[in-house]
Amino acid sequence: MWRTATLCTIAIGLSLAHPVQAESSESLRLASVIEQARQHNPEIQAARHRADAAAAIPDRVSAYDDPMFAYEAFNVPESLRLDRTDNNIFRVSQRVPFPGKRTLAGTVADHDAEAIRQDVAGVELDVVAAVTRAYYDLWLAYQTLDVFEREKALVQRFTHIAEQRYATSEVTQSDVLRSQVELTRVINRVTTERLAIEGARAELNALLSQAPAEPLGVPESPPVPKLAETAEQWTALALKQRPEVAAQTAIIARDDSSVRLAHLNYLPDFEFTVGRFINAGRSDGFGAIASVSIPLAYRAKYAAGVTEANAQLAAAQSDQRKLQDRIKREVTQAFVRARTAMLQRDLFLTTHIPQAEQALRVTESGYQTGAVDFLALIDTARTIEAVHLEHLQAEADFQKAYADLERAAGTPPDGENPR
Repeated sequence: MWRTATLCTIAIGLSLAHPVQAESSESLRLASVIEQARQHNPEIQAARHRADAAAAIPDRVSAYDDPMFAYEAFNVPESLRLDRTDNNIFRVSQRVPFPGKRTLAGTVADHDAEAIRQDVAGVELDVVAAVTRAYYDLWLAYQTLDVFEREKALVQRFTHIAEQRYATSEVTQSDVLRSQVELTRVINRVTTERLAIEGARAELNALLSQAPAEPLGVPESPPVPKLAETAEQWTALALKQRPEVAAQTAIIARDDSSVRLAHLNYLPDFEFTVGRFINAGRSDGFGAIASVSIPLAYRAKYAAGVTEANAQLAAAQSDQRKLQDRIKREVTQAFVRARTAMLQRDLFLTTHIPQAEQALRVTESGYQTGAVDFLALIDTARTIEAVHLEHLQAEADFQKAYADLERAAGTPPDGENPR
């Protein structure tokens, strides 16, 4: 029996080889995690700052150029006595674009700022979807650990039964050795799954801008899957409220304003100057100058500007159609994934798990009476482990697919709504 003791020692060593940082026993709510991400995620904060910067641009581009002040001394004597200069001229000038140019420039910047503001909403949706997926990855890791812990308890029970039957010479020592090998395998999986929890926790903490090992608590179990709407309803919702759609609409409006601004560039700009003349030995006086640009001199550059603006507008309209096609594809794919995962989850709950549990009870009873061998018992235990893991995977797959579906539809989840 020394080999049995050795295997037990190895199994215990495996369970202690990689200590895992203690995790908070408090439950972790998805709504709290999402709110924390909205407040602290650096990607969201950067997008908000970019939107604030863009919002300040319209006032800048719609304003006139600064007025210019000029001083001119004409025929200054060699003594540099400015009071004896023939003319001391003080001028103030202001450049005035053709009416409507600066207003349109501000309108272009307004639409650009709106597009960037909608990008903020898109970034928030991306981060929330990523947080939701990471949350359910962490939940799956904890649930998987529970399955392996249950498996370990089962194998320990089988080992006890095998040792009892070996003591009465009902089975050979090979059954005891097989049970110890299986126990070592399960303990190793328990240990590695604890490390998987650490990895999943680090992923979620990164999205929350926290240290990788920051305790988070144990995620709450997800709500019962629900998918009442059709893919067509989700698509209609997405085309209506996706921030990317609103952003692209703003871009088209911007480019349309740019076309009108390009046409206005054919019209001249003006400059007005007022001067004060202080003359030595003569009467002082005032002067004025009015200047106008001549756009006809280099008309080709303005024609090129119109061509460029029209091409940009056509490209934006094509991008809008491309965006609509992409949204339809994303919604459909996410809906199919969610629907598939929900059907698999329901099938495991109603059929596979009950059948596997019943098979385990029958096989365990059969081994105790000698009707089946130990390998059949281990195979049955592994089968029920696999069934439970596939059920949990389907559960997590649905929640993550639903998060992708909400993102594709532009619906901002709060973690409270039932699935």
